[in-house]
Amino acid sequence: MTPEISEAAGAREAAGARATVAGRRPPWNKVPEVTLYFWVIKVLCTTVGETAADLLNGRLGLGLTGVSLLMSALLAAALVAQFRARAYRPGLYWLVVALVSVVGTLITDNLTDNLGVPLQVSTGAFAVVLVAVFAVWHRSERTLSIHHVDSVRREGFYWLAVLFTFALGTAAGDLVAERMDLGYWLSAALFASAIAAVAVAHFTLGLDAVWSFWIAYVLTRPLGASVGDYLSQPAADGGLGLGTVATSGLFLAVIAGLVVFLTVTRRDVTEREHLTPREG
Repeated sequence: MTPEISEAAGAREAAGARATVAGRRPPWNKVPEVTLYFWVIKVLCTTVGETAADLLNGRLGLGLTGVSLLMSALLAAALVAQFRARAYRPGLYWLVVALVSVVGTLITDNLTDNLGVPLQVSTGAFAVVLVAVFAVWHRSERTLSIHHVDSVRREGFYWLAVLFTFALGTAAGDLVAERMDLGYWLSAALFASAIAAVAVAHFTLGLDAVWSFWIAYVLTRPLGASVGDYLSQPAADGGLGLGTVATSGLFLAVIAGLVVFLTVTRRDVTEREHLTPREG
């Protein structure tokens, strides 16, 4: 670590300590800056969510309901730690995202496999619930910006929205795969093209940054799932046949490497003094 990074990190820790003593939030956002690293890790987490859910359901012998309860309990414990943290911590934050990815997948799987809810219904229902979360969030906080997740209430809205984006992305992705029968790579290309279209709309047509982010956030879920299925599923089904163990392990190793890098360099830390004034 360079002297400049060390001094900056020390200043941040000192500010955090002063804020803790004063009973206030430290001068950081509780979620990372949206960089290329953010999107890469997000896609990798969605892939792990797909393959790990399949792996746990097949290997633990607990059944879909048992695995869902176990992973929900782990997610609850991780969320408690995340809410108690005084600032953004890459390892903790991305652990929560990975667990939300698994739980979001399991929610949709339970509705489809255990309760027989059609994917059209679950997709529409999750879309309505997500819009409702956004509406209540905006009415309460006057913003949906992830640059200002700096209170317990805003963080609660943020994680609730993240959970339903994963559930919606899973249902919508399965619906497209089932209805269109494109195969894994064509499905991945379709969702990647949709994300690219959102980026073009944002940078050239002026699509609102907040909505651009959340639309892309939903679309990365089926993108990651398509990549995960291609790598893990048997060759007879159109995949590479690596299996869920190898695929999950590979992506978890890459995620861990990137998280360690971000922890050391702090390249994705959003400091409040660098932010625009709070909306509203």
